[in-house]
Amino acid sequence: MKTTDAKPGAPCWVELSTKDPVAARTFYHELFGWRTEAVPEEKAMGYTRLYVGDRLAAGLVGLMKEGQPTAWNISFHAPDVDATAEKITAGGGSLIVPPTDALDWGRFTVVRDPAGAVFSAWQPRNRRGCEVMNEPGSLGWIELATRDPRGAVVFYRELFDWTVTVGEMYTQFGLGGRDFGGMMDMADQFPPEVPPYWMPYFAVADVDLSAERAALLGATVTLPPTDVPDGPRLAVLRDPQGAAFGIHVAYEES
Repeated sequence: MKTTDAKPGAPCWVELSTKDPVAARTFYHELFGWRTEAVPEEKAMGYTRLYVGDRLAAGLVGLMKEGQPTAWNISFHAPDVDATAEKITAGGGSLIVPPTDALDWGRFTVVRDPAGAVFSAWQPRNRRGCEVMNEPGSLGWIELATRDPRGAVVFYRELFDWTVTVGEMYTQFGLGGRDFGGMMDMADQFPPEVPPYWMPYFAVADVDLSAERAALLGATVTLPPTDVPDGPRLAVLRDPQGAAFGIHVAYEES
């Protein structure tokens, strides 16, 4: 992922919903150096913007309803979120939050794909989304884990017109010749109670040091630092409140 251009279908925002916003702000500040800025409007319900320097990198908010899990959520750019919501339901997905205005920032919907993975569509107005990507402390890659990879290819290709590159071990998604994410077949690797999910990876300067730092801050290392064939060094973690995310060495620009 090498661009912050708001191309239709591209990842454009990443947001943490957490049961303990105060603890989460502290954890991610210590891990990524994020500067936090609380949105003052009462209607924002305590929303926090997270910055790499002066550039917006992510958002953080408390849980909005009972039973909602602590998790990272990825948003994809949609020029018309209402039309996108109709395509999602027509393609077998379902709406968790119907198209809704988010102050004057934009319009969004939260959905499940046909297999159950949660994501959002975002129609920007005054807030386009991430202002920095693939630099240390910012979103660098996204990954879908699903038990229906063939169905996922059909669904997302129809919804967002993604390119799909199928390799021997891994499938990658992209737009305009640039891959921004991939897909993993859950198969028998996960217990049946674990639902399909989207997960963000954040770029870091040193995966080993960042994983060690995260563990000292209370995170769980679910995949230790690993070299991926033809890919970057990466690790997968759960923050102290349970949200899963990955880290990887930032890609070199070509």
